[in-house]
Amino acid sequence: MRVVIQRVSESSVRVENKIVGKINQGLLLFLGIEDADNQEDIEWLANKICNLRIFNDEKGIMNKSLLDIQGDILLVSQFTLHASTKKGNRPSYIKAAKHEYAKTMYEKFKDYLCQLLKISIQTGVFGADMKVSLINDGPVTITIDSKNKE
Repeated sequence: MRVVIQRVSESSVRVENKIVGKINQGLLLFLGIEDADNQEDIEWLANKICNLRIFNDEKGIMNKSLLDIQGDILLVSQFTLHASTKKGNRPSYIKAAKHEYAKTMYEKFKDYLCQLLKISIQTGVFGADMKVSLINDGPVTITIDSKNKE
């Protein structure tokens, strides 16, 4: 699993010109899933995200987690995170999971985040053409890959 994490002041996602998910302070997560992903990837990645200390404390130092600030999450599926640009100029998405498996893993990831945070998670619509708006706070943008635990 790959995720692009953006610390936001606010964010929303539209499908067919209707807002389907909206948050205030928290994290916008773009999640890419591959066929090799499993429950272990879900748990490791969700725990990492919830505990990342990327929110400012009283001194302006990134020392607080999403759990500490009781922030929101907007989760958006993005198969293009598994694009390979090794050959040619047209990206290949062969590593991205097929629709049914990816959707199942996306739902499991969302449910596990809800369980950890004890809040409902805002989402886009899996597989839809989405328009995402955000105010990146910082800016702070972090990428994590559960297959490359640096």
